[in-house]
Amino acid sequence: MAITAISKPELTEQDENLADDITKIHAGLARASKRLSPKFFYDDRGSQLFDQITELPEYYPTRTEISIMESKVGEIAELTGPDASLIEFGSGSSLKTRILLQHLDQLAAYVPVDISRDHLVAAADELARDFSHIEVLPVAADFTHPFDLPQSKVMPRRNLVYFPGSTIGNFSPDAALALLQVMYQEAGADGALLIGVDLKKDRSILERAYNDSAGVTAEFNLNMLRRLNREFGANFDLGQFAHRAIYNESFGRIEMHLVSQRPQKVTVAGRSFSFAAGETIRTECSHKYTIEEFGKLAAHAGFAIQRVWADPANLFSVHYCTRSQYLGS
Repeated sequence: MAITAISKPELTEQDENLADDITKIHAGLARASKRLSPKFFYDDRGSQLFDQITELPEYYPTRTEISIMESKVGEIAELTGPDASLIEFGSGSSLKTRILLQHLDQLAAYVPVDISRDHLVAAADELARDFSHIEVLPVAADFTHPFDLPQSKVMPRRNLVYFPGSTIGNFSPDAALALLQVMYQEAGADGALLIGVDLKKDRSILERAYNDSAGVTAEFNLNMLRRLNREFGANFDLGQFAHRAIYNESFGRIEMHLVSQRPQKVTVAGRSFSFAAGETIRTECSHKYTIEEFGKLAAHAGFAIQRVWADPANLFSVHYCTRSQYLGS
């Protein structure tokens, strides 16, 4: 029997704007309350560290979402229908994606979109080998902005945008709305959205999840500074910053910070910034929602919630949404 060679997925790259990134980094560090965008977590090492975080005993979202996906994938497949194109925002390790690839009916294509090029290519190559009957079309792009979808060999009947994990919570409500509007656009006519949403719960559960005993989340947080040193000419001394994560109940969000351990000056892309002892850089906010709160947010982006699944303890939820009349902000 002849063996057909599996071709490597062809990567589509949509260039990031380096000057724009530098402008945003400078603006964030010049604020009275310093900030950096969580997009800078996800270089190749950052993506690997996040994969490790998902396996930690304190970190409930991944295992809880996988349990929901495994038990409800039949319903998801029925709602999606045959010959869909699966477009994943932030492809990560693709653990949950495999559940969909195994059960969705006659997928036209799988389009993983991620800002971390090397991690994206490695994951796409592995999935192309394991699912040789599905065309894999990776796109290296910042998915917070509209991007061009690659043309698949089979014309899909509909697009299913997939955003697993609790990543939507990393965006402020306004930024989350803007991202959902990008998803609305990429879904296209008759498109749908499948999205993971972390739910509000007891503070102690949340703070344990972001302050793991093994220190992996701390290393993940500090890796942002390592990336700025490498890619933006910064000179952060990683030994002089410490990880801190707290739940801000007033805003319904976990806040991750890097805390300066002493007075110091740091240069980033040719500009100097001063830090007082104890001053922080906020690197991430992970907003938590009730099911009703997320439904209202999705509606403002033009999505109607068709089905919501949650675990028995109401730790996490998965929402299946379809495009409806666009309501705007």
